[in-house]
Amino acid sequence: PVQILAYLSKVVKVAETDLKPRMGFVYPMPNHNISIFINATREQDSGQYMCSVNVVDETVRSDENVGIINLTVLVPPAAPTCQLHGNAVLGANVTLSCSSKKGKPSPVYQWQREPPTLQVFFPPAQDRTKGTLKLTNLSLEMSGVYVCRAENQAGSKNCSIVLEV
Repeated sequence: PVQILAYLSKVVKVAETDLKPRMGFVYPMPNHNISIFINATREQDSGQYMCSVNVVDETVRSDENVGIINLTVLVPPAAPTCQLHGNAVLGANVTLSCSSKKGKPSPVYQWQREPPTLQVFFPPAQDRTKGTLKLTNLSLEMSGVYVCRAENQAGSKNCSIVLEV
């Protein structure tokens, strides 16, 4: 563990880390509430944080004065990339793929065909984890704009692809 913030001998001490300009105590010290803030959170701020309170001239068991919290910084998906795999010819099979390079937790994907022929897809044609959509026995009516949405708890982003059979 690395000490990142302390209040010792009436002085607030902040460690020289990338958190230094982005963190501090919520309330002026000394205070009974020793909550901290972290501004402009980043994915690498995720981890386990421990609060330890030691009062001078007080004998306390070491496990009674420690609080632990796990911080997970959610990251919205980056704009996904849509691709067509295969030849879009009458009677053929193709796979549309969608992938996002960023996202925490990993995004799930949803394919949809845009109006005027709105269509939503389900397994086994669609794999929401891998971001793939399998279209079989292509017909001229299957031509259109297909949109993929990459989504997690932090947000969503879309990409689209035009299928011309």
